Amino acid sequence: MARILIVPMEADRRVSVHALAMDLATLLHAETTIAVSGPIVRPAFDASRRQYHSGAMLAMLLEYFSGTDGRILGITSHDLFLPVLTFVFGQAQLGNRGALFSTHRLRNEFYGMPRSDDQLYQRTVKEAMHELGHTYGLRHCLDAPCAMNASTYVEDIDLKPMHFCPACAEVVAAG
Repeated sequence: MARILIVPMEADRRVSVHALAMDLATLLHAETTIAVSGPIVRPAFDASRRQYHSGAMLAMLLEYFSGTDGRILGITSHDLFLPVLTFVFGQAQLGNRGALFSTHRLRNEFYGMPRSDDQLYQRTVKEAMHELGHTYGLRHCLDAPCAMNASTYVEDIDLKPMHFCPACAEVVAAG
């Protein structure tokens, strides 16, 4: 059975990490655990952009948990970026064990809309599934009803399901 360690990295308190762990366990048929502590992420902060470098945070996450088995999923409330992109919802190692995502741009309030904890949670699960899908070696899927469908905008996340299409699910089941 696959194992996933979920690491809150200054995560949004509005998102239940315990509920996320249970949902991921069900969706991925995996054993999930939640880390008690994680790395200090302040060194990944870029003052000129007022964002956190997702690659640096992912590297810190993997170094901090270098002795553990299974996949590692970091969750943060910080706004993430890569140098070539204005922002990213998350980042993962393709076909490897590390993934990270942020709830910062998943919140309705970021877009001037009314707060919705339910919608925030739904988006959180979808992003967690998407980033973890990359760790199984999945690339972006062209099948719209698939968690691996690319998301450039939060509306894209809203349109896709929490689960993988049959082809992507087969890859995850094998890995």
